[in-house]
Amino acid sequence: MELDIIPVNSCSREYENLYQEWFNYADADGDGRFTGNEAIKFFAMSNLSRQELKQVWAIADSKREGYLGLREFITAMQLVSLGQGGYTVTHDLLTSDAIKHVKPPMMEGLEELLAVRNSFILILFSNLEIPNLLTSNHTVSPQPSPASNWFSAKSAKKVPASSVTSVIDGLKRLYLQKLKPLEVAYRYNDFVSPLLTNSDFDAKPMVLLLGQYSTGKTTFIKHMLKSNYPGAHIGPEPTTDRFVVVMSGPDERSIPGNTIAVQADMPFSGLTTFGTSFLSKFECSQMPHPLLEHITFVDSPGVLSGEKQRTHRQYDFTGVTSWFAAKCDLILLLFDPHKLDVSDEFKRVISSLRGHDDKIRVVLNKADQVDTQQLMRIYGALMWSLGKVLNVPEVSRVYIGSFNDNTTNDSVGGPLGNELFQKEQDDLLSDLKDIPKKACDRKINEFVKRARAAQIHAYIISHLKKQMPTMIGKAKAQQKLIDNLDAEFIKVQREFHLPPGDFPNVEHFKETLSGYNIDKFEKLNKKMIQTVDDMLAHDIPNLLKTFRNPYG
Repeated sequence: MELDIIPVNSCSREYENLYQEWFNYADADGDGRFTGNEAIKFFAMSNLSRQELKQVWAIADSKREGYLGLREFITAMQLVSLGQGGYTVTHDLLTSDAIKHVKPPMMEGLEELLAVRNSFILILFSNLEIPNLLTSNHTVSPQPSPASNWFSAKSAKKVPASSVTSVIDGLKRLYLQKLKPLEVAYRYNDFVSPLLTNSDFDAKPMVLLLGQYSTGKTTFIKHMLKSNYPGAHIGPEPTTDRFVVVMSGPDERSIPGNTIAVQADMPFSGLTTFGTSFLSKFECSQMPHPLLEHITFVDSPGVLSGEKQRTHRQYDFTGVTSWFAAKCDLILLLFDPHKLDVSDEFKRVISSLRGHDDKIRVVLNKADQVDTQQLMRIYGALMWSLGKVLNVPEVSRVYIGSFNDNTTNDSVGGPLGNELFQKEQDDLLSDLKDIPKKACDRKINEFVKRARAAQIHAYIISHLKKQMPTMIGKAKAQQKLIDNLDAEFIKVQREFHLPPGDFPNVEHFKETLSGYNIDKFEKLNKKMIQTVDDMLAHDIPNLLKTFRNPYG
C-alpha cells in the first residue's frame, strides 16, 4: 500500500542542496514552514499563470495544513518545472515518469537574490566564528512550531495571532484562549474528555481496529506494513490481550503503557484516567516504516463472546474504546464469516462509538474461506446483524476481502472472486489513502464537535446548579436531580433549543455526577458561552480563510 503522498526520487535527491537553499530563502521566518504569503512572492519568479500556481499549491499542500515543509516544497518546485515544460499541472504528475527526471525550474532573478543575500551574510559574519547557516552545503533543521511551548507556559498571557503559522496552530490558540476556560469552569474534562494537550493537535491520524478475537485485526496491520511489528502475535485463540499502538519510531521496540502515557510528546496522557490496570494492558510498538510516517494503527484485544464474557476485564474496556474512537480518524470493525454473532460486549463497544458513525467501516475478513454462494448468504446475514446493532436506517459500507498474505483468493468463485476481492480491497485502500489528506479537516471537525459538546455540558451543569436550594435539603435535592436526570436533560434541551442527539449518555453522566457536589459548580457564564459561539461563527472560518490556497 502506497501512502507516500509526496514522492522522493533520485532526481530530487540530486538537487537536494539546491532545493534546501531555495527553501531557506523562501522561508522568510526561518520556522521551517513555507506559508501562502511567502509562496505568492517566491512562486511569482516562475512566471506561471495564477491558475497553474493554484494547482501547484493544492497538490503540494495535500493535507491542507496551510504551509509546505521542505519535502512538500520540493514537490511544488518539481510541479512548477513541469508546468514550465508545457505539462498540465495535475495530481497524476506525481506518479508519472516525467517527475522522475525533472530538473529544477527556472526562477527569474532568484540567483541574483541569493548571491546578494549570501554576500551580505558573509560580510556580517566575517569577523565572527559563526558557521554560515544559509549556504547550500548546510541543511537547516526545521524549527519547532511557536505553538510547541504554548501548553507548557505558566503565563496566562494571550497567544498572539502572529505566532500562528498553520491551521493546527490556530486551533491550538483558539482552544487555549476560548474553549479551555469553559471546559475548566464546568469540569468538562472529568465528565466527558480530558483537556487537550499540544500532542493531541500534532498527532498523526489513527486507525482503530475492533472485532472479536481471531477476526484478523493484527493480520490486517501486518498486511498493510508488509511485515510484523514488535510484539505482534497471530493465532486462532485470543492472542492480542492488550491495546497496541503501532507507530513510527527510529528503531523497533515496545514501550510499556505507563511509560508512554506520561510522555508529553505522545497523545495518550488522557488514558491515565483508566488507571494502572488498563495501562498494564497497553503498549506502544514503534518501528521505522514509510506508512507509519503518515498513519498510526491501534490494535485492540479481541472482543469477548459466550462464556468468556463472564470473566470481566480489570478495566473499562468500553470506555477505552470510546476514548480511542474520539481520537481516531477511521474505525474498522472486522468480522469473520464463521463468527457473525454480535456478543453483548461487542454490542456495548459498538454503542460506545455513537457520534462517530462517519468514521466506521465494516470489513468482512477471511472471505476466501467460503465459496461465492456462501459469501452471498454471509453478507446478507452480516447486514441484518449490523442493522440491529447500529440502529440506523443507513446501510453501513461493508468491504469484503482477505488480508492474509499466505492465502490466495482462488477459493472465492474463481476469476469472479479474484476480481471482486481486488475491487473491494482497492476501495478500502482508497479510504485509507485519504486519511492523511483529510487529517487536518478531521481535526477541525472534532474540534467543532468538542466545542459544541462543551457548551451543552456547561448548560447542563449550570441548570442543575440553578435547581439546588439555597439553604437546606441540598443532599436530598441533588439525589432527586440525579434520579430524574433524563427529565432535566429535556428541560435544558427545550430551554436552549439544543439538538437531543448532541446530549451525553445519561447513565454515564449520572455515574460521574454522583461523585460531585452540584452546589459547588459555577452558575451559567454567558460571556464564556458567547466567546465559544463567536469562535465557531467567526474565528474558525477566518482561520480557514487565512490558510486556504493563496491563489484562491
